[in-house]
Amino acid sequence: MKTPKNQQESAQTLALRALAWLLADEELTGLFLGATGASPADLRARAQDADFHLAILDFLLMDDRWVVAFCDGQGLPYTAPMQ
Repeated sequence: MKTPKNQQESAQTLALRALAWLLADEELTGLFLGATGASPADLRARAQDADFHLAILDFLLMDDRWVVAFCDGQGLPYTAPMQ
C-alpha cells in the first residue's frame, strides 16, 4: 500500500511528466500558458510547486484526447492523471 508521501511523490512525478509532454507540443504549451496564466519563466520557477502540479494535471484532464495521447505516450493507464 502506498503511503501518503509516496502518493504525493507519484503525483509530482506524473505532473512533471505531463508538463514535459505538454512542452513538447508548441500549441499545447500556448494553450496551457493561456489557461493557467503562467509565463514561460513560471514553468521552471514553479516546477516543484504542488499547486502548479495540480494546474498541470487539471489542464491535461480538460480534453480526453490529451489524456489518451499522454497516457499512450507514457505507457500509463488512462486513469493515471485522475489519481
